[in-house]
Amino acid sequence: MIEFHLDAKSGVSPYLQLVQQVRRALRLGLLREGDQLPTVKEVVGHLAINANTVLKAYRELEHEGLVAARPGVGTFVTATLADTSLAAHGPLRLELQRWLAKARRAGLDEESIEALFMTTFRTTAREDIA
Repeated sequence: MIEFHLDAKSGVSPYLQLVQQVRRALRLGLLREGDQLPTVKEVVGHLAINANTVLKAYRELEHEGLVAARPGVGTFVTATLADTSLAAHGPLRLELQRWLAKARRAGLDEESIEALFMTTFRTTAREDIA
């Protein structure tokens, strides 16, 4: 089961952070069809956020056809975003973990690592388009 977290510094609304985390978990194969999302009550208790925030996120995911609510039972995954590249994730994740460890040993904090990664990612993406 997915465990949600919120980043107050991200500038992204809490409901959208929940939506993005579910999408990410679906894309990475961490959530599969039939898996149950945490109940609204569980998320509210864990994150100390308003129940309407969680409901809004779950409604958006339902509107996208990714989950379905079963009244009195919970919210369940109905579709996946994983593709054929899922098999490549394991080795790439291992490489990324090694890179992250190297970055931490070099003295980079979390914000610096994220900034370096995102800048490099965007630059590389633009180069791939050109």
